[in-house]
Amino acid sequence: MPELNLPIAVIGAGPVGLAAAAHLVTRGLTPVVFERGTSIGASLLEWSHVRVFSPWEYNIDAAARALLAASGWTAPEPTGLPTGGEIVARYLAPLAELPAIAPHIHLGATVTAITRHGLDKVSNSDREKAPFDLRWTDAAGREQSTLARAVIDASGTWTQPNPMGADGLPVPGEVGLRDRIAYAIPDVLGAARNDYAGKTVLVVGSGHSAINTALALLALQDQDPGTRILWALRRNRLERLIGGGLNDQLPERGALGLAARQAIDAGRVQILAPFAATRLDPSGDGVAVTGTLGQSPLALQVDRIVVATGFRPDLAMLSELRIAIDPATEAPPALSPLIDPNFHSCGTVPPHGVDELAQPEPDLFIVGSKSYGRAPTFLMATGYEQVRSVVAELAGDPVAARQVHLVLPETGVCSAPAGGAASSCCGGPASTSLSCCAADEAAKAEGETGCGCGPLAEPARQAEQA
Repeated sequence: MPELNLPIAVIGAGPVGLAAAAHLVTRGLTPVVFERGTSIGASLLEWSHVRVFSPWEYNIDAAARALLAASGWTAPEPTGLPTGGEIVARYLAPLAELPAIAPHIHLGATVTAITRHGLDKVSNSDREKAPFDLRWTDAAGREQSTLARAVIDASGTWTQPNPMGADGLPVPGEVGLRDRIAYAIPDVLGAARNDYAGKTVLVVGSGHSAINTALALLALQDQDPGTRILWALRRNRLERLIGGGLNDQLPERGALGLAARQAIDAGRVQILAPFAATRLDPSGDGVAVTGTLGQSPLALQVDRIVVATGFRPDLAMLSELRIAIDPATEAPPALSPLIDPNFHSCGTVPPHGVDELAQPEPDLFIVGSKSYGRAPTFLMATGYEQVRSVVAELAGDPVAARQVHLVLPETGVCSAPAGGAASSCCGGPASTSLSCCAADEAAKAEGETGCGCGPLAEPARQAEQA
């Protein structure tokens, strides 16, 4: 083991990264936190306009709450539903300003690579005794190096949105048209209003990020009736997209599906399913979309495209370490079968901790939405339990590290594995939201689950980005 007086590196100052820092200082350990953004919770601020459907009680880590309470902080109303911006302003920013945590945070710090000090990936010589060497660039662009005894990677997936292509690749022409394509949940009623008002907009995706975007566009349509909304689903599973409705224990999550259903029935949204784009080309100030609708060719002329098809992890910074990643989900191998969306698209993901997150490289842990790879069922509360377990292990408390537990609200709909039928009732707790996370192809390929992974699960799946 490296020298115990070295800090423990935490990559990402989102909800899960700061929760890790809170658990570390509570245990008497020293964190060093690297946040790529220029502010705390930078990724959440990119969807600050989105109101999550998981209430405050699910969005605050226990160790963080205790530290804040001791400082005189006033906790939000447990049943209130915050926006991404409110999570930062009322929770993450006060947490980051605590004297026990503030000195250990580097903003504008992008970790570019991690290795074992003095050893390359192939070297076997006492690897576990060598400290980690993190290479990073500071806010001024200068290259830096920091040694750490352990690494907790909570950098998330927000910077790696899935492309529009159903095959996992960008559609030909997509990369060159990024100025006309938005990913995740653009602020169509606020900062981005002029890009969408009175325009024909194609929304691609079947999860709650797509639903949120479609509903915001409907509100814009009320203000500007010239706004036209096309909603493309990769699979023809409209009922799964709509979700649990009134059966959902998170009412706001169920309300999303009910509102979408009403808009579709009223003809205010045109559904395209099953849809696959094969090419994008510039057309004036808009985009010509070529593809298929079922077995038939399809050609569309749109002004803007919103791609809400989930996210994937960026593993480049870990390339000089010995990591094990499932080839399909891109999650740690022991965790992958527990979260594989082919089998776990609803409330069947069990609590998990240090054992499922362990890597061949000792004292390296990938946590938060990044630990779920391409699986869409992550939620913020799960990330809090992950870091509690990991920090307990690093603090020399293996018993506490393995006492993992999690209680979550049920959703009103389950989605069965491919070929199965959907059930009207889940057999267990389900993921909450992108607070959670942070995306359902209707929803496996789309990046969110019909069970209720929402903006948080893909803006806090989305949320804990560095």
